[in-house]
Amino acid sequence: FFHSQTNRFKMAPKKTKAAAPKASKAKADPLFPARPRATQIGGDIRPRGRDLSRFVRWPKYVRIQRQRAVLYQRLKVPPAINQFTKTLGKNEAMTVFTLFNKYRPETPAAKKERIKAKAAAAASGKDSDSKAPHQIKYGLKHVTTLIEEKKAQLVLIACDVDPIEIVMWMPALCRKMKVPFMIVKDKARLGALVHMKIASCLALTGVDKQDQAQLDLLKNLAEEKYNNNPELVRKWGGGIMGLKTQAKLDKRAKAMAEEEAKKLASLGKA
Repeated sequence: FFHSQTNRFKMAPKKTKAAAPKASKAKADPLFPARPRATQIGGDIRPRGRDLSRFVRWPKYVRIQRQRAVLYQRLKVPPAINQFTKTLGKNEAMTVFTLFNKYRPETPAAKKERIKAKAAAAASGKDSDSKAPHQIKYGLKHVTTLIEEKKAQLVLIACDVDPIEIVMWMPALCRKMKVPFMIVKDKARLGALVHMKIASCLALTGVDKQDQAQLDLLKNLAEEKYNNNPELVRKWGGGIMGLKTQAKLDKRAKAMAEEEAKKLASLGKA
């Protein structure tokens, strides 16, 4: 009975839709590309190409050095400190560092070998020619002594010593003792010359015969740019306001000029 009932009620065949003609895709506008918003999990992540450095909480030392740079622009900086912003140019610095690179201090192993050779020569009764070679002198106290005794022929001072008071007086001492000096970038580069992380100042007391002409040229350059440059000891730095303050001052000056023009017009002097 059930079998016969099921045969009586048959399902109607499904209607098949006629295939609609495919609509040609509209060309994307290059000026206004479609950016569909993803609303699923993770869709609120910021896009990749955007610079997010403004929103980063930087480490404290980064914040301090950036704030210091801004303060040096805003505040009036006296000439004694401002002269450390007047560093040697790139090409001139390359020439100076090429010369200084030839006179890097001996490594402990090389020094030990030289002393050993000298001792062996002395034991055999021969004259040893292993004199200590010309080399860079470093260390704040040592360099200061060399300047005071006028033994230093050329002094390099780093521009980014922190705190600056460590070397702030050194240019004045060099001028007084008539020792040529240069302010260069930076303490890490000076340190690399003497096998250290950083160095605040370096000095050369002498060079080999073939490099004497080069040293004389650099001494003349140092005296011209630093020792005998009155601009360095007179010119104050800083006093540069931020963009908002500059805009505010310009607006105020403009309003005052307009007010003055109105007054003159009312008096009939315009």
